[in-house]
Amino acid sequence: QVQLVESGGGLVQAGGSLRLSCAASGRTFSSWHMGWFRQAPGKEREFVGYLSQSGGTTTYADFVEGRFTISRDSAKNTVYLQMDSLKPEDTAVYYCGVTMYYNAYREPRNYNYWGRGTQVTVSS
Repeated sequence: QVQLVESGGGLVQAGGSLRLSCAASGRTFSSWHMGWFRQAPGKEREFVGYLSQSGGTTTYADFVEGRFTISRDSAKNTVYLQMDSLKPEDTAVYYCGVTMYYNAYREPRNYNYWGRGTQVTVSS
């Protein structure tokens, strides 16, 4: 098993930046493929980005447009989502999750464990 805890959310103006953290306890991130998702009110949970088990591959949703970066600190067993040039439409609860499926990481139903999420609000 693994427990995931997100942090780093908050209120920021459009154009600003936030760095979200996802800390894992139990099995390390090197045992899993990892994804960031978000969910806005009244909408389904949507894929934001992916980090491979090895840490060598990242993939992002089209709407990211180069604004977000995923990284991992193995010593801290923590994965980060650096978000720059934030837009009001980025407002959502952001979740990290882990999956054993490297080829189905865009679908939330394929994830084994989730954190509780952290709220990101971007004002215009």
